[in-house]
Amino acid sequence: MRIFSRLSLSSGAAVLATVLFATSASAACGAPGLDDPYYPLDGNGGYDVSHYDIRLNYQPSSDLLSGTTTILATAKQDLTRFNLDFLLRVGSVRVNNTPATFSSTGDGELVVTPRRALPRGSNMTIVVQYSDVPSNPNYTLYGFNLWTRTPTGALASNAPQTAAWWYPSNNTLSDKATFDVSVAAPEGVEVLSNGVLVSRQQQINGWVRWNWRSARPQVTYSTLLAVGQFDDLRITNAPNGQPLITAYANNLGDNAEAARASVERTPEILEFEESQFGPYPFEAQGGIVTGRLELGFALENQTRPVYDAVFFDAGSNTSVVAHENAHMWFANSVSAHNWKDVWLHEGFATYAQFLWSEHVGEGTAAELAQFRYDVMPATSPWWQVLPGDPGRDFQFHPAVYFRGAMTLQALRTAVGDDAFFQILRTWAAEHRYGDATTAQFIALAERISGQELDELFTTWLYTPGKPATGPNGAVAAMRASAEPKSYRQISQTVDLIAKKHG
Repeated sequence: MRIFSRLSLSSGAAVLATVLFATSASAACGAPGLDDPYYPLDGNGGYDVSHYDIRLNYQPSSDLLSGTTTILATAKQDLTRFNLDFLLRVGSVRVNNTPATFSSTGDGELVVTPRRALPRGSNMTIVVQYSDVPSNPNYTLYGFNLWTRTPTGALASNAPQTAAWWYPSNNTLSDKATFDVSVAAPEGVEVLSNGVLVSRQQQINGWVRWNWRSARPQVTYSTLLAVGQFDDLRITNAPNGQPLITAYANNLGDNAEAARASVERTPEILEFEESQFGPYPFEAQGGIVTGRLELGFALENQTRPVYDAVFFDAGSNTSVVAHENAHMWFANSVSAHNWKDVWLHEGFATYAQFLWSEHVGEGTAAELAQFRYDVMPATSPWWQVLPGDPGRDFQFHPAVYFRGAMTLQALRTAVGDDAFFQILRTWAAEHRYGDATTAQFIALAERISGQELDELFTTWLYTPGKPATGPNGAVAAMRASAEPKSYRQISQTVDLIAKKHG
């Protein structure tokens, strides 16, 4: 757009020029959010991120986090201004090596104005320097502060947000990137993150710097920071040769051995899930167990789920390991396009628990889905939660997990095993490292099965009330059949997992 600026302009022309400039400038600003219906300020328009380099220092005693994050991105439009999702106090921002002006809006938006406009398609190197205390109660998004302090450190592990409390980002499910996470902490404190441990470097001040790398595309919410004291940090190789990294907090008490007996079986569980869903999409595997009720739930951080020790109160629990590792396919590799479609994460991971139960002989997927259907009375408000669009307040309600899993069992019943597992494997392959919607999943299921499936998905995902027939195609029994052996553990596990933010 041509902008008139000559001094000889008449007052009317000058007004017109001002309007034209304002319109042009507005059009060149990246949007402050990507219109997620539940989290409208999550994500930012105008650019795509390819890599994050996060280099920090963390002092557990004061909760002081300081350092820089460097973001490599590409402008998707002409940009005079853009936003990052971030809560902490910023000292400086540079864009393409030139100082930029910036401001924080108080709702997690860091607004950056580079000195020079960025043309569409140009490379962006953004360096943000910051120092702050993430546990500051004033730092909230949607009413929550999701930075968790522990007796020996801190955890950044939650959904749907955690990034904003420790690094600036484009916090959306649809913009994945690779990561280098380098964090220094006092000697005697371990620092854990995703991917592969590249090195540990002793510092002259007695601190140790831990350098982690995620070489596969990673969504921001599943990027992990765990700092603390761990009795048992194990770095070995899985049978497939990948690094297997597990860690157990030093305060697990009587749950310590049950936790190890569960999480150390991660490679075995991943091998089984590969047989169901296709090749494992990442370069490392493992898990972290925190102190009892320090986190209160489990989360599918890419390559390294975190489990609260409470999951092992009753002994070993491979079901929760099956759930969180199924998310490597369904949440991390293939993410929902937005949080409205969260059943594509949680319903699939819960169905993986059903499949694992079937594999170890503790109840088939069909038995588990039908039993849950039978024992939930039609009058229960549980049936009013719609997995396909549960609303922000109910996005992690147990019904999203269980009724989402029942949806998959109903699909399996309708199309048969061969088509069903082909659908799951094709979904994981076609959308690998990307994002997708429920509509796309329905279209894929119809393409592979050759059946019209709108009624099935509408009934199970979007219609309030108990469906007239169960996930196996039968009406509810007058009396539920015998409880499958794994049902109680799966039900208790889902209830705990669902305590995430939301």
